[in-house]
Amino acid sequence: MTASSTMPRTWSPSTWAISGLDRGAGMGHLTGPPPRTAALSERPISTPVARKSRNPAPRAWQRMLSGRRLDLLDPSPFDIEIEDIAHGLARVARWNGQTIGEHAFSVAQHSCVVEDIAAHMKPDLDPRWRLAALLHDASEYVIGDMISPFKSALGVNYKDFEARLESAIHVRFGLPPKSPVAIKTLIKKADRACAFFEATQLAGFERSESLKLFGAPPAGFHLTIDPLPAPVAQTRYIERYRALAEAVGILPGAHPRPSE
Repeated sequence: MTASSTMPRTWSPSTWAISGLDRGAGMGHLTGPPPRTAALSERPISTPVARKSRNPAPRAWQRMLSGRRLDLLDPSPFDIEIEDIAHGLARVARWNGQTIGEHAFSVAQHSCVVEDIAAHMKPDLDPRWRLAALLHDASEYVIGDMISPFKSALGVNYKDFEARLESAIHVRFGLPPKSPVAIKTLIKKADRACAFFEATQLAGFERSESLKLFGAPPAGFHLTIDPLPAPVAQTRYIERYRALAEAVGILPGAHPRPSE
């Protein structure tokens, strides 16, 4: 969906549909349950059972509502599901929750706006790169939305972990582990444009300060942000994923649309 050059928009549940991309009927899953360790009763009687260490290694995985257990040190695409991402992002607040309104502005809603802005900036953007824009903050369903200054303070180790998780997410949804530089640059510009609207409308920044921090939004793109309740943002995020995934051809029975 490209933004109108003349009409402002309100980002509310009625404005999430994007022309040219029909919504699919399913989300698709990698087949097969995650591996599990045999229960004690299933082991041969002769197999010794090791005693628990007094100082066991700290747990390095997280159980998701889908039942998947994501290894945080070595994330696997097989343990990543769009439902878990949507659920998590819809409950992660931008700006550490320091925004006005009854509801926090979620990363899920932010991600959909960024995808919209990227398509406005480049109307012929291939659906797979629009999907990359939608997923640009998907790692935050695990690590949360850390503001940029805090990310810098944490240093390289955090960035390395974030990069590994982002790569696994991309592979899970049929994208290259790393996006081309031109696409990353486009998404970053769309991300900063969205931050400009958020800062001025929700986070209490003056327009002049937002311009210094984030730059001016793209010409012709107008946005009024209406933060959505978490369940609504979650649903809208999945709907956008379905539409884009169908266009890319990664849903069951979907046929990829030719790239221009």
